Amino acid sequence: MSALLRVSKIPRAKFCSAVITKNYATESPRTTLQPDPETFAAPSKPRPYYAKHPRRENYPVLQKTWPTVLAFVGLGVAGWGLFMMVATNQEKISSSVVRQIMRSVREDAQLKETLGEAIRPQPEWWLNGDPRIHGRISQLQGNVDVSFRIRGSKGSGTLYFTSIRKDKGLPFSILRFKVICDDGTIIHVDSTPI
Repeated sequence: MSALLRVSKIPRAKFCSAVITKNYATESPRTTLQPDPETFAAPSKPRPYYAKHPRRENYPVLQKTWPTVLAFVGLGVAGWGLFMMVATNQEKISSSVVRQIMRSVREDAQLKETLGEAIRPQPEWWLNGDPRIHGRISQLQGNVDVSFRIRGSKGSGTLYFTSIRKDKGLPFSILRFKVICDDGTIIHVDSTPI
């Protein structure tokens, strides 16, 4: 758009104070229209800040999420507990105490006669073929108390082993080292220090 500049005809000496106005070709003269004043008979009623809530039957029915969250938390805690049980059981299986117990059991003549040859820990299907060892092995505190199932070619039984150390630096004292067979026979294994 081109602008037309008008310079008022003023003598040359007064040209500095000339007023320059711009008129655009598409601009219409501005007229200000004021709205008619409106009078009210009473004060205005305050309006709500938000629209009213729609009725509850218009909302979709939402499922409660806390049972699902509770189920996942329960599964998480159960999985954690199962993992800890398997991990501590593997630690007990690989300990030197259980290996020495099994060495003594395999060399005992009375157990060979009752349970047969190839005496070994009885595997559990839910532990992927590893035995389940109950009890506690705490060599630093001087306390070993374990029990687990063993089996041979003729039968099986439960082995119980308890040993304590009375003072730091002293050897362990064996308090209980026996096998209770499934037929009720109790065999005390040689309790010389392992």
